[in-house]
Amino acid sequence: YSSAASDVYKRQVLERLAATPEGLAPAEAARRLRAHGPNALAAVRPIPAWRILLDQVESVVVLLLFAAMAAALLFGETIEAAAIGAVLALNTALGFFTELRARRAMEALLELDVPSARVRRDGEAREIDARELVPGDIVLLEEGDAIPADLRLLEAAELRVNEAALTGESLPVHKVAADGLDADEPLPERRNMGYKATAVAAGTAVAVVVATGMDTQVGRIGRLVGEISDEETPLERRLDALGRRLVWITLAVAGVVTGVGVLQGAELFRMVE
Repeated sequence: YSSAASDVYKRQVLERLAATPEGLAPAEAARRLRAHGPNALAAVRPIPAWRILLDQVESVVVLLLFAAMAAALLFGETIEAAAIGAVLALNTALGFFTELRARRAMEALLELDVPSARVRRDGEAREIDARELVPGDIVLLEEGDAIPADLRLLEAAELRVNEAALTGESLPVHKVAADGLDADEPLPERRNMGYKATAVAAGTAVAVVVATGMDTQVGRIGRLVGEISDEETPLERRLDALGRRLVWITLAVAGVVTGVGVLQGAELFRMVE
């Protein structure tokens, strides 16, 4: 089974991208490369593991528990100190590994660049560095190829694409060179599109590049990841404020009780404990 977009549809797509079925001329491809930049994903500055670990222990309540554990050790209460330490270790480990895995997964998304691509330029098929792809390039795909940019399919034969890296769909998706594309159609349902960082599981295709680099779908995800700011939620801010108030109230009450006990002749260390 093979499919090909109608001549009218193909002509409209190519005209919009100022392209031809024979591909771009080298001079025009070079001009577009200067205009659009390389077909590469911008690196997001990774957050070091030590910073993620430190974030887990910056809470006022956690710091108070550390102080309580230190006090318990000072007074020889090893069982109480061990219990508090176990709770702190479990809380810190769960938070650290959960956040670390989430951040590393997002950073790994930006490492899905494809090294090379087969294109048609001046009517000749050639293999080029995928960073040199530009909108309007005609790309040739076959089984086993990684899709190097976001593409609109012009011809397809038994084409199936593995889009798990982008959509999470575990099974290869059947693609066709169908006419038209609804702007509101969900990304996984766009059967006449191929996306950067996905792979051809079967079949062959001829497609035209519509977006490169950070303008691709995976690039937009990377841009969103890079714009994420570590802001506290309203609940976290309220809990932190409550924790601070409780710390001061607790210290004030403890100070009063300790002072009264000492005035009544009790041992200072016992009252502090």
